Amino acid sequence: MTKKALITGITGQDGSYLAEHLLSLGYEVHGLVRRVALEDPQRRFTRIAHLLDKIVLHPASLESYPSIFHVVSQHEFTECYHLAAQSFVAESFRDGFSTMNTNINGTHYMLAALRELRPACRFYFAGSSEMFGKVRETPQTEKTPFHPRSPYGISKVAGFDLTRNYREAYDMFCLSGILFNHEGPRRGYEFVTRKITSTVAQIKLGLSNELRLGNLEAKRDWGHAKDYVRAMHLMLQRDEPDDYVVATGETHTVREFCELAFGEVGLDYREYVRTDERFLRPAEVDLLVGDATKARRELGWVSQYTFPQLVGEMVQSDLRSQTSDQSTR
Repeated sequence: MTKKALITGITGQDGSYLAEHLLSLGYEVHGLVRRVALEDPQRRFTRIAHLLDKIVLHPASLESYPSIFHVVSQHEFTECYHLAAQSFVAESFRDGFSTMNTNINGTHYMLAALRELRPACRFYFAGSSEMFGKVRETPQTEKTPFHPRSPYGISKVAGFDLTRNYREAYDMFCLSGILFNHEGPRRGYEFVTRKITSTVAQIKLGLSNELRLGNLEAKRDWGHAKDYVRAMHLMLQRDEPDDYVVATGETHTVREFCELAFGEVGLDYREYVRTDERFLRPAEVDLLVGDATKARRELGWVSQYTFPQLVGEMVQSDLRSQTSDQSTR
């Protein structure tokens, strides 16, 4: 029987890569999208435009339990990947209320609908390294206590606890992937990595002359989203549900990211990067680095992209995109 997967957040970076991966494995892939996205497909579906004839999209809102209930009632989903969230940390400080509402209630609605209608459906919750926040130990493992430092991180801890509660209280196959930062050419422009690589392309092409950033010394464990969606799928193939950290185990500063990105086009980052206090977080997370030993041991998962390969691919993709945009104007 063909497996049928539901992906929330299918139009995002992770959702698009996951949809590609599941299609390659022979899945029937469905996605939840906002109705407004269906009315503006050219702008909203850029990451999945090449997949539209291979997937099924359903209009629904994470803030509406009836809309989620309706979609789940219509199809015998075997797996559900809950990736949708307000995931930009800086925005969560500006609008904590909507971040909490969407991220916590949306997760609860998905779990409740599955329990009511498809209790055998396996559920994946997209956890985040931001849940660790002010870290108690380095590197972070599945047993490291959470101390979130942003409304986004707090909302993800709540989603993690909800997922675990449904697993323990209702014996459902529910688990969380605690994913450290994962990037790629499809990353949103509001995230620091894509802000860096897109601006590098603009500077190289003479369209900009500086890059303003916040804390250059903040350290992150950066991997490629393509690698991380493979881990999501592997988690749901286990005999028993459990939670996993997914990370490269390497840490790099924002400064190092800049150095590599500018170096990719033969430029010195020090000539273009400026520190701007406007981009500093009210409560910074200084060091996040994960220990994925459990994922390697139990899932057989390993990251395939190196940090320089990730940065290089993002810069080259943005260069092609910017060059194409210029030629069509």
